[in-house]
Amino acid sequence: MRLVLDTNTAVSALLWHGTPGALVDAALAGSVELCSSAPLLAELKDVLARPKFAQQLAARGLSAQDLFDGYAALVTLVTPAAIAPTVARDPADDIVLACALAAAADHVVSGDAHLLNLKHFHGIDIVNATEGLRRIGA
Repeated sequence: MRLVLDTNTAVSALLWHGTPGALVDAALAGSVELCSSAPLLAELKDVLARPKFAQQLAARGLSAQDLFDGYAALVTLVTPAAIAPTVARDPADDIVLACALAAAADHVVSGDAHLLNLKHFHGIDIVNATEGLRRIGA
């Protein structure tokens, strides 16, 4: 099963573990394949470097770069598909959809209401982390 994690889900997985972290654990175990793209990875790198996450990183003894490098090494990199503008209320979310389409993902996992409200995109289900975990049977 192929998944695309949006940036907020990836950050949550990497910094707080919880349900999103179990999706990353499933990828580490080889149960699922996480896919990403250069634009999504660039966004993740920028977000992890924000000062508001410094304390959480320090508490885990990690640098933003180390955390990013580990995630980047885990994912399968795809070139985003060209898509028509889809998320009118937050056009930046289109990079998630473009990645998912290019990856032929089974699911996009997101906590973003703009994406979740779509429910589907070209046959790809958009679900929250709890539902994503349920669907992979973990």
